[in-house]
Amino acid sequence: MNEYMTIKEASQKWNISIRRINTLCNEERIPGCVKFGMAWAIPVDAEKPIDMRIKSGKYVKNNHDK
Repeated sequence: MNEYMTIKEASQKWNISIRRINTLCNEERIPGCVKFGMAWAIPVDAEKPIDMRIKSGKYVKNNHDK
């Protein structure tokens, strides 16, 4: 399994938590990640996904949500 890395290895490489990487894999935000039973395998050449979470603390409500 030289072409894949574990969530723990990706966590150290990208400097983000194991829990966050697990969430990214579940949301299919990391291309090429594959689930084997309870563990995820992430391609070694995968790039860290852009953080799309709201950081300002302000939720922007769309006009059609009224």
